[in-house]
Amino acid sequence: MKTVLITGTSSGIGRAAVLTFQREGWNVIATMRSPEKETELHQLDNVLVTRLDVLDNATILNTVEQGLDRFGQIDVLVNNAGYAVFGTFEMTAEHQTQNMFDTNLFGPMRVLKAVLPHFRNQKSGTVINITSMGGRVTFPACSLYHATKFALEGFTESLAYELLPFNIHAKIVEPGSTATRFVESAQVTQDTITEYSEFVKIGFANWAKNDTMTSTAEQIAAVIYTAATDENDRLRYKAGEDTQLYFQKRQSENDQEYVDYMRQRFIPELLNGSTTLSM
Repeated sequence: MKTVLITGTSSGIGRAAVLTFQREGWNVIATMRSPEKETELHQLDNVLVTRLDVLDNATILNTVEQGLDRFGQIDVLVNNAGYAVFGTFEMTAEHQTQNMFDTNLFGPMRVLKAVLPHFRNQKSGTVINITSMGGRVTFPACSLYHATKFALEGFTESLAYELLPFNIHAKIVEPGSTATRFVESAQVTQDTITEYSEFVKIGFANWAKNDTMTSTAEQIAAVIYTAATDENDRLRYKAGEDTQLYFQKRQSENDQEYVDYMRQRFIPELLNGSTTLSM
């Protein structure tokens, strides 16, 4: 029986992934920052719920040790924990920038570094980093979130080369908009620079208007499970109709055509001269 370690399983995609792998007969190490609040996953067969904070190396190492003690080995790592800060860059507090990179980029690196020695010793393993369609395309008022996800994409793509000699596979799953609490739990920058107010209002309004292809957490979890079990060297797995749409546009058009399309889709009022930002 194979074992998967999944971060960020208290809700959303991470929780759906736990249920998917457990239903398919896997051992699951389900990690979260506050396992004492969990009431459901504890009851499932072959599921170990542990505390793991991707900012805290001690909790990471303790989780890996507990998982190995309980199940004997770890076959797949799913780096899912992450969060977002929405708003314009200039209005972002420095601690928000640092915390988001620490969670979305350095966090997965910490967990992977704790698991890699085990993967190398057993000469097998798969790491799946959950990025986002926002790791390859961008939207207004999300610049720092995109920065973390673009960085995680680049890290994983290069990492895949260096792990191949050890029969370790590095993979990327790129979810689109998903019906979870992710967006509502995101931080929003304080509106301290009023000149940006209209831009943010327009960007978010058009984002909401065009966000019509939302996936369920279970649909994304199914893609994660496919990435964990298809036993090939495929690097990227697109998840969601909107991901498919935006990636197809980026690949089929030249760079400026794509940029013009995204501007027209999300900030047309600013392009057409009907609205200007006050200075």
